This record gives sequence, C-alpha cells and structure tokens, in this order.
Amino acid sequence: MNVVTLENPRVKLSLLDLNNYEHLLDIAKQPNLVFYSPSKIDTPEDLKAYVQTAIDDYHHKTAIPFIIFDKQTNTYAGCTRFGLINWHHKVLHIGWTWIGSQFQGNGLNKHMKFLMLQYAFETLEFDKVEFRVDERNIKSRKAVEKLGATLEGILRKDTLMLDGFKRNTCCYGILKEEWDDIKTTVFDGF
Repeated sequence: MNVVTLENPRVKLSLLDLNNYEHLLDIAKQPNLVFYSPSKIDTPEDLKAYVQTAIDDYHHKTAIPFIIFDKQTNTYAGCTRFGLINWHHKVLHIGWTWIGSQFQGNGLNKHMKFLMLQYAFETLEFDKVEFRVDERNIKSRKAVEKLGATLEGILRKDTLMLDGFKRNTCCYGILKEEWDDIKTTVFDGF
C-alpha cells in the first residue's frame, strides 16, 4: 500500500507509526479519553502496543492508521484509522478515533471525517463506510449521525470492555451512492 497523507487547510492526517506516536503520549493520558473503547492507551507501553497493533494491521492491509495534526493550533491532536478493510467487498470502518479534549467541539473531527470519507469513496472507490460506536456513547453517536450516517442496527453485548462490561455496539453506515448528497449538504464548503 502507498503511504497515504490526507490534508486540507485545517488538518493533516499522516501515517501513524513508531516514529511519531510519541507526539500523542500526553493526550493519551487524559482521563476517560477512551472510556467507551476496549483499548488501553494511558501509559507509554500501552500506547506503543496500541500503535504496534495498528501497524501490524496496516502491513496486513486491513487498516490505515493516522496521526492527526491540527494545523489551526500547530499541534498533534490524536489518532484515527481506517480499519477492518475488506478490499473484496469494498467496505471499511472509520474508527479508533480519539482526540484530546482541547480539540473536541471545534470542527476538527468534521474536517478529518470529510477527508477520510472523500478518500474512501472517491480514491479507493469503496461502496460503504461503517462506524461502530458504544451504545452508551451519546456524544460519539451524535457526531456520527451529524455526518449523515444511518443507524443500521445494534449488536448486543458484542464487545468486552476493560472493566468486564459487555457493551452493545451501534452500527452506522454511509453508502457510496449517499456520498454526493452528504458531501454537498453536511460538508458544504469543504
């Protein structure tokens, strides 16, 4: 796979790897940053293992992990990725997204998601993009819904969390044929 960089005037998404993940160490320590995720990232060792898993998936062509650089503040903000990439069926997931609290609610996420959706549909020519969100994570669910994604169903007790809780996962999707409308309405002016 070619190394992918996605960029607009607001944000730059570069390949996340062991050469740049240390920019995220302080952000990863923020309390409850990944509360609704089965991942642990709050120690340098945990974050490195998290990134190594993403790199392994990249080499297996099932993920493209990105480090997020906020051009407005000139700082690294977090990470995100394309995952569970199914090249045959032309379906992938956008997720594993976490950004520091100081970057939330200021439009950064919308700029990132635009770049990712545009790349998935227009460059990779995939047919569907999915998002999986913990049913309890109302903030993330609303953010995905604002992108124009449709709730397709809820997987009951499908993911074991670090505290032993089995979460329900909301499955959202955007189809390729919906992208042109979403691009001109949700992302008007991008």
